[in-house]
Amino acid sequence: MVALPLLPRHIDFVTALVPGILFFTTPQGSEEFLALDDGILVKCDQNIKVSSRRAVRGTDLATLEQTVQEQFKILDEQEKKARSAVAKLEANIVRRFIDLEK
Repeated sequence: MVALPLLPRHIDFVTALVPGILFFTTPQGSEEFLALDDGILVKCDQNIKVSSRRAVRGTDLATLEQTVQEQFKILDEQEKKARSAVAKLEANIVRRFIDLEK
């Protein structure tokens, strides 16, 4: 794990994030982890904002790993259903074009 600290006087910037684990210290002093998919990190003044389509937050890496695996399994199932629905729509469109040619 590579630790790159962002301190309050660090220059403001925007960067793309790759899938991985982001860890940070809360204002209360506890360390938390954020497993995320691709995303964007924006550092402006003392504020750091992270935007990602998929992210899971946790305080324990082992629990976080299990949660991520469970959520990815659910997402895989949803994506399979979505691909199936799109395939049915495409097949229906092709059938209608064939009917129009008759």
